[in-house]
This record gives sequence, C-alpha cells and structure tokens, in this order.
Amino acid sequence: MTITNDKPKSNALPMAIVAVLFFILGFATWLNGSLMPYLKQILQLSPFQASLILFSFYIAVTFTALPSATIIRKIGYKNGMALGMATMMIAGLLFIPAAQTQIFALFLFAQLVMGSGITLLQTAVNPYVVRLGPEESAAARISIMGILNKGAGVIAPVVFTALILSGFQEHSAEVLTQTRIDEMASSLVMPYLGMAIFIGLLGFAVKKSSLPELPSEDDSEEANSKGHIKEALSHPSLALGVLTIFFYVAVEVIAGDTIGTFALSLGVENYSVMTSYTMICMVVGYILGIFFIPRFISQQKALTVSAILGLLLSLGVVFGDNNSYAIANAVLVPFGGGQLPDTLLLIAFLGLANAIVWPAVFPLALSGMGKLTSVGSALLVMGISGGAFGPLFWGLASGSSFGQQGGYIVMLPCYAFILFYALKGHKMKSWK
Repeated sequence: MTITNDKPKSNALPMAIVAVLFFILGFATWLNGSLMPYLKQILQLSPFQASLILFSFYIAVTFTALPSATIIRKIGYKNGMALGMATMMIAGLLFIPAAQTQIFALFLFAQLVMGSGITLLQTAVNPYVVRLGPEESAAARISIMGILNKGAGVIAPVVFTALILSGFQEHSAEVLTQTRIDEMASSLVMPYLGMAIFIGLLGFAVKKSSLPELPSEDDSEEANSKGHIKEALSHPSLALGVLTIFFYVAVEVIAGDTIGTFALSLGVENYSVMTSYTMICMVVGYILGIFFIPRFISQQKALTVSAILGLLLSLGVVFGDNNSYAIANAVLVPFGGGQLPDTLLLIAFLGLANAIVWPAVFPLALSGMGKLTSVGSALLVMGISGGAFGPLFWGLASGSSFGQQGGYIVMLPCYAFILFYALKGHKMKSWK
C-alpha cells in the first residue's frame, strides 16, 4: 500500500528523513570495523575475544527482529523509529563507563544494546522505502538507500580515525603501556557522547516531524504465526535462501569488520580506515548492479559471478603473500594512495563480490511465495544473524595454527553455498 497525496512533491521530506536514517544505520553498523581492532589493541584481546565485539552486535538481530515487529505494530512506525534511536542513544552512553573502566563485558553489553536499537530502527524504516512512492520505482529507491548505507561505511572509519585514533597510529605495532592504554580508552568518551546526543536529538526530531504514519497490516499477526513460518520454510527456495543470506552476511561482515584487525596484525598504521576500502568496493558493486541488472545480466547469473569471485578472492587472501605490494603499486600508489599488502586489498575487493548478493537472493527466494511473502521476508532478514557467527568462526580459526590470514579460509564454504544457491538452490520447488 502506497501513501498518496494530491501534491506530487509531498513525499520529498519523508524520503529525505528516511535517507538520513539509512545513513545513520550504516554509520553505526560499519563503525564496528574500526572499533574491533581498536578495542583489541587497548584491551589486549585474542582474535576470538575481538570477534565477540561483532557477535554481540549482530546476535541482537536474532533475538530482537520479531519482537521489534511486535513493538511497531503496537506503537506505530514513526514511534518505532524514535524508540530505536533512543535505544541507540543509550548504547552510545554505555560506551562511556565501558571506556572509563576498560571492562570488556561492558563493551559487549553496549554493542548488544546498539544492535537491538539498530534492529528496531531498521524494522521501522525499511517499509518506508517501498511504500513512500510508486511500487514500480521501489527497486531504485532501495538501491539508493543501499548506497547511502554503504557510503556511511566509507565515512565512519575515517571519522573514527580522525576523532579517536588521531595521534595513536604510531603505536599500532608496539606493546602499549598502561598510561597509553588509558589515554586511548579515554579518547572514546567524547565522540560516543557526541554521537549519543546527536542520535537522541534526531530521534526527537523524527517523533515531532510530519513523517506520515504507515497503515498497519491487519494480517501481520497471522503471517508471523508458527504455522505460516513452517509453511514458508517448506519451500526449499526460501529455506535455502535464508541460509544463503546467513552465509552472505557472514562473509560481508568478515570482509568489512575484520580487515582492520588483520591490518593491525601486519603493522599497518592506518588500520582503522581499512573498512572504508571494503565499503568503497561495495558501493562500486551496487552501482554496477544498478547499471547491469537486469539490462545485461540476470539476477541468477550475477549471483553466480559474485560467488565465484568470492571463492577466488578468498583463496587469494588465504594463500597470498603479505609482503607483496603488487596490487597497491598498480592501483593505489600511482594516484597517491598508500602501499598496502596484496592480501589486505583482496579482502577489500570482496566488497565487489558481496554487493550483489542481497539484492539477488531476496527476489529469487521470495519468487512464487504469494501470501507467505511477508513472513518469508522476515525470515530472510533474520539471516543477518550470520554477521554474528562469521567473525566468530574467523576468530576461532585465527587463534589456531591457521593464524589470522589462514582464518579467512572459513569464507570458502560460505561462498560455495552461495554458488550452490545460484546454480540450483533457488530453482528447487520440493525437498524430494
């Protein structure tokens, strides 16, 4: 159902508000790529412990996705957005005592609260993209919001480095004294306080804004019943699609949020901005997808290419030479860029492989679902919990004989499953 109005420009302000919210969502999400190696350094964490920073953030999706939908049905979409941002504000404030005490458990709790707030905000804001305008142009709006989200992922590490890490880069490869650790931890306080205040004010502005309320869906309670969930999962194309989203988000978060930690282990000074490299590649991938799909290549073929590219790049990361700078010398140094190891840039290039997966899997998984489309969509969104487990397995592998570089081998089965879905899984109509 689309919100209509006699004035054709009536949706401009609501769409502008939604665009800002998508940027905030991307900024808060991809900030983890800089936060993870920073906390690993000042709290002297193992790779597995560092992966818990991402686990506590993304596991919130698993536990709060369906409750968020229930909350929004009761209080409305606009109030749901405001409540989501209020939760994010509280999470930002929780980082202050966490930084002052340097208690790892407090950081994990703050991450859990932040993930819960973002899940609520996402659940409230996503329907606006589709329903604030004609259905035939919804795909274009979704792509624009996706670019804003990933674009925020480019900016977030740069802002983190400028506000928090400035003056500390030269200590990336050395053992820190307690005095230096205290200084680095204290540098988190003011930026997170500022972010909390900004998000709180934005939430208040959204609540008081003229953002139109979306009509509620009367059948949503029924659609989320156990019977409908079981019926939806009886469709192999959807059930396998949920697993595909799970594995996709796992590799997306590994590529975007562990690259800084790996860079830190290699002694790269500007490790906190490495997430920006992956996000730039994702934005490029989004733009290529908008241009080529379906004009020159089908969704299924694009997904196949993405999976094969992901497999090749993963092999390059695992077996690559950390002392080789051939890629940087070819594509970065001539334009004034830094000299980075090939393995780091191959991780960043995974952004290209990952960009097309989400837009391709969703329509393939929901094809022919009919009345089960809404519950199918909710199940696919829950696949985001893969972002909690992907880095966790990378952390476990990194702490073994594989080392941090060898730990990226966990991406191979993920891309293999995505390739299976692209070639066969999405076509399956029966489990027999």
